[in-house]
Amino acid sequence: MADSSESFNMATSPTRGSRRGDLTSSPGRDLPPFEDESEGLLGDTLPDEEDDDGEELIGDAMERDYRVIPELDRYEAEGLDEDEDLSELSPSARAEAEAAMRRRDREQGLGMGRIGRGLLYDSEDEDDKRPTKRQRVLAERAAEGGAMEGEDEEMIESIENLEDMKGHTVREWVSMAAPRLEIYHRFKNFLRTHVDEHGHNVFKERISDMCKENKESLLVNYEELASREHVLAYFLPEAPAEMLKIFDEAAKEVVLAMYPKYDRIAHEIHVRIGNLPLVEELRSLRQLHLNQLIRTSGVVTSCTGVLPQLGMVKYNCNKCNFILGPFFQSQNQEVKPGSCPECQSLGPFEINMEQTVYQNYQRITIQESPGKVAAGRLPRSKDAILLADLVDMCKPGDEIELTGIYHNNYDGSLNMANGFPVFATVILANHIARKDEGVAVAELTDEDVKAIVALSKDERIGERIFASIGPSIYAHEDIKRGLALALFGGEAKNPGGKHKVRGDINVLLCGDPGTAKSQFLKYVEKVASRAVFTTGQGASAVGLTAYVQRHPVSREWTLEAGALVLADRGVCLIDEFDKMNDQDRTSIHEAMEQQSISISKAGIVTSLQARCTVIAAANPIGGRYDPSLTFSENVDLTEPIISRFDVLCVVRDTVDPVQDEMLARFVVGSHIKHHPSNKEGGVAGLEEVVLPNTFDVPPIPQELLRKYIIYAKERVRPKLNQMDQDKVARIYSDLRKESMATGSIPITVRHIESMIRMAEAHARMHLRDYVLEDDVNMAIRVMLESFIDTQKFSVMRSMRKTFARYLAFRRDNNELLLFILKQLVSEQVSYQRNRYGAQQDTIEIAEKDLVDKARQINIHSLSAFYDSDLFRSNKFSHDVKKKLIVQQF
Repeated sequence: MADSSESFNMATSPTRGSRRGDLTSSPGRDLPPFEDESEGLLGDTLPDEEDDDGEELIGDAMERDYRVIPELDRYEAEGLDEDEDLSELSPSARAEAEAAMRRRDREQGLGMGRIGRGLLYDSEDEDDKRPTKRQRVLAERAAEGGAMEGEDEEMIESIENLEDMKGHTVREWVSMAAPRLEIYHRFKNFLRTHVDEHGHNVFKERISDMCKENKESLLVNYEELASREHVLAYFLPEAPAEMLKIFDEAAKEVVLAMYPKYDRIAHEIHVRIGNLPLVEELRSLRQLHLNQLIRTSGVVTSCTGVLPQLGMVKYNCNKCNFILGPFFQSQNQEVKPGSCPECQSLGPFEINMEQTVYQNYQRITIQESPGKVAAGRLPRSKDAILLADLVDMCKPGDEIELTGIYHNNYDGSLNMANGFPVFATVILANHIARKDEGVAVAELTDEDVKAIVALSKDERIGERIFASIGPSIYAHEDIKRGLALALFGGEAKNPGGKHKVRGDINVLLCGDPGTAKSQFLKYVEKVASRAVFTTGQGASAVGLTAYVQRHPVSREWTLEAGALVLADRGVCLIDEFDKMNDQDRTSIHEAMEQQSISISKAGIVTSLQARCTVIAAANPIGGRYDPSLTFSENVDLTEPIISRFDVLCVVRDTVDPVQDEMLARFVVGSHIKHHPSNKEGGVAGLEEVVLPNTFDVPPIPQELLRKYIIYAKERVRPKLNQMDQDKVARIYSDLRKESMATGSIPITVRHIESMIRMAEAHARMHLRDYVLEDDVNMAIRVMLESFIDTQKFSVMRSMRKTFARYLAFRRDNNELLLFILKQLVSEQVSYQRNRYGAQQDTIEIAEKDLVDKARQINIHSLSAFYDSDLFRSNKFSHDVKKKLIVQQF
């Protein structure tokens, strides 16, 4: 008996845990008693969790399995090692051997639960309940985060059948247990293993940065997710609420694996989705987008305070003090208990303040950006709900990009108003990106940057930019120069956060009607990256600054941004500036100099940012500008507001037969060239007409100019190290002396700052890091032209002579000589009118008079001027014999 039992042990041991056990040589394989033994073996090999499925092995009948059966204790000699003397294993040695064999099987990838199938069961004998049991055990282990040994393809969804939704919608599919578990594991694996092109673990660094700052938002770039896990990226926009919930749980586990005690700081981790590929306009949101993940942009016009919202609420029963709950609140309605499960009373119930969990809640309104609204349309706006750590990420006036779930909630008041059931829609915010610095430059491609840098190498880039401003407007070079400097802007300074000095250049255009002032404003609106256009007649004080109103839902006071706040970091254009009420006009005093708007209304005392360039257009008193009066007598504006403008451009509609003819040719040519039916475009000779107006240089294409301005404003920060301070001080003292004598516009310290800003803008135009002498000279020239144009006609000539050397900077000699020649012609015309009562068709000027005037500005050779196109195009001819300059009208 001992021999036979010894033989039994040795014959069965090598096949335990093996799929291909060879027991065919046993004569009694099919007898019932041996089946009992096989079940005993199988029971040994199955995990403990499966013991309750088979027969009871431990009990009163357990000794019966070990009874002596002589018929069965005989074995064939074949296959047995008779030569070796084998001793019987002790129970402890046998247990060690079995443990070693189990360990070997595990290393070979054979799960403990799979042994029974290959060892002693045929496929037809296998019980249907066993795979189900195994699947349940493995699913429980996976939920507990244990090692999933022996996982089968059918137990956890693979890529193929995660995509195959078996006829379900995405929302139903991701709510089921198995797909949900697979999504959970895949996203967790994505966070742990995703690396960038340099091999750095992306999310390890992001999670580390997040935890250093005690935040609870983890930014996941949608493009990264789509490149690694395209199925998750496909499900996410279709079922965002369910998917983001799974993502949050997975992210929390990954964070706690790195920082086990981080849940003391942040109870939840929120996954924020950035760079969603498709950007929807607020105007284009429709029923199709409901419950989808969307990305839209706009300007924040109002926001409520931060309120606590019930997340998970518990109630106290007043009668038996039993605590009911927890009840998880939805965004749409409040969940309340029906009756107390302890005492069956129907209430009343009070909220248990200590055990209730709150979350931060804020409601903002975003409105379409002013530049994107089609003419004649009201800008659309949409409410957005910010929760948790998204609150207070933006304020009125900020331009933001919002990613969130387009959600609907039932509103009874809407039904009363419309007479049929409708839903109010809100956006449940997931991610907010502020379009401050850097976002505009991100839109530029590498090719754009190369073209911009190559363009900046042009020696005459300044003149080309001036020529490109308002290309469809003839002449007005001084206005174009002022607007170009305003578009580029100076450098704002705030030393130590104590004293703020603005960097934006404000421009006022004032003059006769029909001189394209409004056209210039409209042009700037198109070329500036962010512009708000308003008219003085239609703008009120609160419409320009900000106003306070009650929120219709929460009944609390909210702040709504006006035009200057919406134009923050952009340009605010005000047409018909003189038509504004005095009270409304004084409201922008602070915005123009301090670039902030202080509000103290209805208990709200605050300050809003208004860092914008103001470009205004005004008409003089009586409709036309009178050159015999000073600027302040011509314009109905107070001195404080005039002194806040850096550049004053006075536009006079003077009668000049030659200029009028050229202007008419330009306008007609422009109409012909841009007529919708004119496919070829342009007429012969049109370009020649444009050239004198555009500084004799080719203009820059408008799209490239727009990108050039964006690039220069974001990347170039000119410094003042090499500035000629003595020259600025000298010119300021001279201007101050002249302004006191003439009584025109007052010269203040603001004008020194204006010169510095314009010098910085001119350096930025050339993409220079330092302000050079050229920049200072151009700033002085623009400042002097602005100042001299505002003088009485009688004072203007002597002043031009005084400052001639500054005004001549960067001016072509031919331009200066033409200007002198035109002055001589106008004197001759007025003489003829006074003497003969009418103007002659031919004007003759003695060559000697022009030579004398030219010598005063150090020009000694006039032959080049007589041969120039500029001389001929103005219908001048030089009679060498008579030494006369003749102009034919």
